[in-house]
Amino acid sequence: MPGLKTIVVITEGIPVHDEIKMISYARSKGVVVVGPNCPGVISPGERVKVGIMPERSFSPGSVGIVSRSGTLTYEISEALTRAGLGQSTVIGIGGDPIVGLDFIEVVEMFNKDSETKAIVVIGEIGGDAEERVAQYVREKGMVKPIVAYIAGRTAPPGKRMGHAGAIITMGRGDAETKIRVLEASGIRVARTPIEVASIVPSILKS
Repeated sequence: MPGLKTIVVITEGIPVHDEIKMISYARSKGVVVVGPNCPGVISPGERVKVGIMPERSFSPGSVGIVSRSGTLTYEISEALTRAGLGQSTVIGIGGDPIVGLDFIEVVEMFNKDSETKAIVVIGEIGGDAEERVAQYVREKGMVKPIVAYIAGRTAPPGKRMGHAGAIITMGRGDAETKIRVLEASGIRVARTPIEVASIVPSILKS
């Protein structure tokens, strides 16, 4: 479709080879792909929602959220809302090994967004996306504070947990390594999803 600039792909179970071809082709045409295997995008209060996020889990505010997990996105957003902290925009990038928009690109967007005052990164075991965020923050620096949560701390090596990308392989991608690297870059890491809501107010004041 001429003029199409963003595609949100909520479909799961897409073969990896098809994901690679789809995302590569979209990028060659200047089209941003969100997903696949993601819950979508929502800006609470702006009447903007593409995907399957339940609106009742969100409220307007200044916390930007980027997440690999749909369910944790809702849980953490609800905890923030109960704490009086709404969200500017929430983006689920998907949990597959191959995704379009990644953590770093979304963090950069939030860093430039005047409506976003703090950023929440919701990661999980598998891959190195969270470690790359830590490296980006360490090398580029950040204007806005970041809180992270990593799911799968108790997952044994080789055990797949939910998403196709959530698997620890060859000593890489475990939760404790991700947490250690994030904290070394100055990023606060919550130990539970609910703890995110208690950390955000403190970093907003600092």
